[in-house]
Amino acid sequence: MKSERARPVTLALASAVAGGVLSLALACSDRVSAPFFGEGPAQRALLGGDTTVHDHSRKAFTLSARNLEDESRRSQFFVGNSLFNKNWVQAPASTAGRDGLGPLFNARSCSGCHVQDGRGRPPKEGERIASLLFRLSVPGRSAHGGPLPDPHYGGQFQPRAIQGASPEVTVEIDHETIQGHFADGTPYELEAPTYRFDDHAYGEPRSDWMVSPRVAPAVIGMGLLEAIAEETLLGWADPDDRDGDGISGRVNRVWDQVTGAQAIGRLGWKANQPSVRQQVAGAFAGDIGITSSLFPDGGLSESQRVSLTELPDGGEPEISDELLDDVVLYTQTLAVPARRNVTYATVLHGEELFEQVGCTSCHVSRVETGVHPELSELSRQVIRPYTDLLLHDMGPGLADGRPDFEANGQEWRTPPLWGIGLVQTVNKHSRFLHDGRARNLEEAVLWHGGEAADAQSRYVSLDLEDRQALLRFLESL
Repeated sequence: MKSERARPVTLALASAVAGGVLSLALACSDRVSAPFFGEGPAQRALLGGDTTVHDHSRKAFTLSARNLEDESRRSQFFVGNSLFNKNWVQAPASTAGRDGLGPLFNARSCSGCHVQDGRGRPPKEGERIASLLFRLSVPGRSAHGGPLPDPHYGGQFQPRAIQGASPEVTVEIDHETIQGHFADGTPYELEAPTYRFDDHAYGEPRSDWMVSPRVAPAVIGMGLLEAIAEETLLGWADPDDRDGDGISGRVNRVWDQVTGAQAIGRLGWKANQPSVRQQVAGAFAGDIGITSSLFPDGGLSESQRVSLTELPDGGEPEISDELLDDVVLYTQTLAVPARRNVTYATVLHGEELFEQVGCTSCHVSRVETGVHPELSELSRQVIRPYTDLLLHDMGPGLADGRPDFEANGQEWRTPPLWGIGLVQTVNKHSRFLHDGRARNLEEAVLWHGGEAADAQSRYVSLDLEDRQALLRFLESL
């Protein structure tokens, strides 16, 4: 079960921990070449296995899997890249394959939220909301067990609209300061966001609305996550915490539109999507207002479909299955960049601390994928995603209070950590967590609660040098 997640620690480290000391006796040089946990530096750098790309520039998240050699698939990747990055326009238009935007939407393109295929952030003061969205539901469950959409606003607020329609709401964001301090007395401050929704265009607000803010995550390595075998996820799960370690990760079971049956969720902030195809089609509908064979309503509520019926559309469906296939393959085969500074002593120190603090109980460092049903390039790959794709209770501090299939209002899927050290380079910001509230990686650690409270407490107890070492490790991913 979960005991198989984490590799054994070195004897020296185990002795140090037993003596109450978390600092390690490493080489004086800032580089060491000895294998770590039985693997050499070259192996540990390959976060995406054979798909890994060795590029650390601003384009690091935009490249195809390095083992994608089939010419037809490479061609499909470039078509998908074009569709991912170009704006959709209001119908009717001369570009018939790219019209049908809205009538309500959050962005005009996939890259409008996932800039450079990377991570979104909350808006700065005075900015329009671009890569932060708000899931919406009311008490109850849909026919397939998912969140129950609001009858007037649907399952997501859309603050933009084409000519002839009105944006659903406007959004105001405020922050509350939370103060704390490390065990060595060093103070820190966190910012807790609060949201207000005004100018309701399609009905009065309800007191029982359940709203969940979500920033756009990076989309690298999604096909590899899709390829992790269900048996692996079920083997990691421990919903009743039978081993008594305080970690009770569990799978989310969601509705699969493709198969018409329940399936294990593995993508999305609450593991509410079973496949890349459904994730992509759902984003086209909810974020851009583009209909597909999977989601023919384009993200509109039933009442909106009636009130906005006279507005032009881009046909039925607005994105064909063929073009959807191209975007799906593109998203499945975006490569994960290699780790950096793998031989640095400080980074190695931080890597061992990351395990000893308890982070790898959820952020699983190493797994082999199963057989991908469509892409052999993603099968049987040894990858290092630093996630178990399971739901974990993260405590009241991060709770959104909104259930999503079997995920409750305090549970979130463990996000993969690969690529987080390049967010500043790729996306020019350092905002983390599901709503971007953390202004840097340390704040992201400090926000952990619930099942992660013990790990957070151990991090707070580290001295400055050890805290910096752990952060240097995260920055190497």
